[in-house]
Amino acid sequence: MVGIAATPDGHGLWLAGANGTVGALGSAPPLALPAGLRLTFPVIGVAPTTSGHGLWLVALDGGIFSLGDASFHGSTGAMRLNRPVIGMAATLTGGGYWLVASDGGIFSFGDASFHGSTGAIVLNQPVVGMDATP
Repeated sequence: MVGIAATPDGHGLWLAGANGTVGALGSAPPLALPAGLRLTFPVIGVAPTTSGHGLWLVALDGGIFSLGDASFHGSTGAMRLNRPVIGMAATLTGGGYWLVASDGGIFSFGDASFHGSTGAIVLNQPVVGMDATP
């Protein structure tokens, strides 16, 4: 498993595998990638929708896979990145999301506001995750 996301009611979980499989527990509805879809890069993260009826999977290249009622707002899948994407977080409205790369690069999609990134700052250690604040 490479990611875990809780349902908004707190009674369910999704577990995401690097190959894009999604396990649903408790109140989490079962979700799956379309049959026959082949991933170019492994899935590395997951974020739930505010409704609890969908989620986004993010791959190492920043490719986004929208499941259930999750809307696609864009991705970095076609961009050349300096460093791989290592995490994502959804906005509180569910109308967007942020991606973060290991060098601290931030990518905003949908209603996710851009507040800056590490830019030209050299980090002593790579970024390893992210979360949204309420």
